[in-house]
Amino acid sequence: MTQVLFYLMPPVASPAKAKVDSPVATANANPAICEMHLLACQLAQQAFVKQQWVYIHCQDKQQAHAIDELLWQFEPSAFVPHNLKGEGPMTGSPVEIGFDRLGANKSRQVLINLADQAPPFAVNFGHIIDFVANDDQHKAVARERYRQYRGLGVNLQTQDLATHPLN
Repeated sequence: MTQVLFYLMPPVASPAKAKVDSPVATANANPAICEMHLLACQLAQQAFVKQQWVYIHCQDKQQAHAIDELLWQFEPSAFVPHNLKGEGPMTGSPVEIGFDRLGANKSRQVLINLADQAPPFAVNFGHIIDFVANDDQHKAVARERYRQYRGLGVNLQTQDLATHPLN
């Protein structure tokens, strides 16, 4: 059965905490969203280390390019082989980034969803990672995604990063 884990993002202490000069920050003035995108990239890197293939599903082309650029900014020791959907090697990269309704080009174990909706192909993955940003507008959108996932019959869990941070 597909497992969905929602990470509840902690409050952002100050706007200076987010990488203001990053492409994600440029695309999103909201520091909480910048932190969420950075966490998504870090989780993709962790999955890569575990030899899991990942699809990062974005809301649109602009967000997909910003996530692609953010992954390029990782330290060389934490490099994540990745590409935008439709680019890269024929065999695919361990991490693929896209935004269309079709999903990944090949079978992958992990879906990281950054879009406003639960993607229609979500049940094709064994593990889904989603996020709840710490502001009222984004919480409402995340609640709707939670309902969409529940309608798909998947197993839902949450982890509050304010009280249970990642190791």
